Amino acid sequence: MRDQIKEYDAVAEAARKFVKSVAEGNSEYARTLFTDDAVLFGILDGTLEHGSIEQFYHNVDTVGAGDDFKARIDVLAVEETVAVVRVLEEKWGGRIDFTDYLLLLKLGGEWKCVAKAYNQNSDTIQH
Repeated sequence: MRDQIKEYDAVAEAARKFVKSVAEGNSEYARTLFTDDAVLFGILDGTLEHGSIEQFYHNVDTVGAGDDFKARIDVLAVEETVAVVRVLEEKWGGRIDFTDYLLLLKLGGEWKCVAKAYNQNSDTIQH
């Protein structure tokens, strides 16, 4: 069942923690969004990244977003206890465009991210 618009707003607010961390190169905000056992999947410059969300935190903390970084949050679905968010990123680290998909669960009344999967736009891949 589609949830109320106020829940879409709450999910978008949660996803802003992700964007704020990436934009500022500081994982502290994202750490409040993701569960401790959250997982990451994606292919970065042709190499599969998968496993603990700690890899994402490492990437955020070691690569600055850059002055040209832009992001957009799209809440795709909210179904009572589960939500899907798409985050479009442009010029991360000054060169990479990503599409991130975040899977969130409502745990203890709070939206928490349990998984992140991403695509790197093919025209930004370096080999």
